[in-house]
Amino acid sequence: MKKILFVASECLPFVKTGGLADVVGSLPQCLDKENYDCRVIMPLYSFMAQKWKDMLEYKTHFYMDFNWNSYYVGIMECEYEGIKYYFIDNQDYFTCDKPYAGMPYDIGRFAFFSKAALSILPSIDFRPDLIHCHDWQTGLIPVYLNDSFQANEFYRGIKTVMTIHNLKFQGVWDIRTMKDIVGLPDYYFTPDKLEFNRDANMLKGGLVYCDAITTVSDTYAEEIKIPYYGEGLDGLMRARQHDLRGIVNGIDYHMWNPETDKLIYKNYSVENFRKEKVKNKTALQADIGLDVDPKAMLIGIVSRLTDQKGFDLIAYVMDEMCQDAVQFVILGTGEERYENMFRHFAWKYGGRVSAQIYYNEALSHKIYAASDAFLMPSQFEPCGLSQLISLRYGSLPIVRETGGLKDTVQPYNEYESTGTGFSFVNYNAHEMMGTVRYAEKVFYDNKREWNKMVERAMNKDFSWESSALKYQELYDWLIG
Repeated sequence: MKKILFVASECLPFVKTGGLADVVGSLPQCLDKENYDCRVIMPLYSFMAQKWKDMLEYKTHFYMDFNWNSYYVGIMECEYEGIKYYFIDNQDYFTCDKPYAGMPYDIGRFAFFSKAALSILPSIDFRPDLIHCHDWQTGLIPVYLNDSFQANEFYRGIKTVMTIHNLKFQGVWDIRTMKDIVGLPDYYFTPDKLEFNRDANMLKGGLVYCDAITTVSDTYAEEIKIPYYGEGLDGLMRARQHDLRGIVNGIDYHMWNPETDKLIYKNYSVENFRKEKVKNKTALQADIGLDVDPKAMLIGIVSRLTDQKGFDLIAYVMDEMCQDAVQFVILGTGEERYENMFRHFAWKYGGRVSAQIYYNEALSHKIYAASDAFLMPSQFEPCGLSQLISLRYGSLPIVRETGGLKDTVQPYNEYESTGTGFSFVNYNAHEMMGTVRYAEKVFYDNKREWNKMVERAMNKDFSWESSALKYQELYDWLIG
């Protein structure tokens, strides 16, 4: 039995801000339980919902030297759907109303968490063969493991994997402050280790010292080796390219299933979507103030409203796209200028644009089910989950060819009658609009081809089971 430990700052169903929580919540469930004993460590945040706190049992506590002090480290545990979860309790660091407070506070919080995650292992009587670290918040684990923990035989020989969910976030702060907080010798703060543009970088430390690196799609693994996507670490990515692989994320096929989804208006399947899917569209149109028209092409957007997601492209050509026979529904929050932009277009094109500037899980399901197409013109996208969900619901993705979008959406080829969506290459507003208009043309003028594409999209398998097999291969390769 191989022992695998996941360490992360968030995890479904306990705490979620983004795709990281989906991965940490879903992947352990899908590993082969007969061969892998997989457990998860995360912080015990004070804002966690009471129903989860009520499930926790006190295990033990001790005091740990950190940042020139002795800190309380409490260990709470629970079992959920067959997986053991451990929560590190410390009121100084984890009394908060959200997981991330910004720098430099998060440096101390997650350096403490990384050291504590290693320190609790003897107390919970679990010596992992491999620790799977997620994003910069756990970047110091491979570093600490290489440093003071080597003095204890218990820790020797433990392998580490570092997964990059989004290279944009690295945990960077000035060297003097970082050195003071994390308690590592000067030796680590050099350009070949944690030093980064005269600052210190927690993610870089993890990437230097871990045994293998994964990221969340094949294309993103290639992209981060070049300066445009590499966020200053492209040289390190090239140096470690033989230890780097891309494994695309999956989605939970039980939660996201148009046949059984209780949150949508009308269930449908790949067999009957031609008749039943449209009922979701007319019900949503009525609910959110769009003109009720079963024949109108409805384009959905469910997203954080940020630059990364390509909303500056939409800003350039939204007026032009609204001259077409299409409707838009937008759900999400983010940068104020994009929130206001969509409110403006909803006011200007009442009945054809609906802007829902908040987040609502149930409404997101309804939009995936109701939309004919789903727009994701991202500037970069390590993996992306929205396009996987939209494929599952037969809402054809219109995407830019980057990262996971390129790996998971096959562009329509009218000559071969293949593809599961539409894509464009350059980060260019008119190229995006041209692709949207091409999709409109197929939707209105060649419904038979459109429906065949929906069928192919809904038959695709992006469940966690197929991704889990690739992670198991990686674990076996490392552990031997």
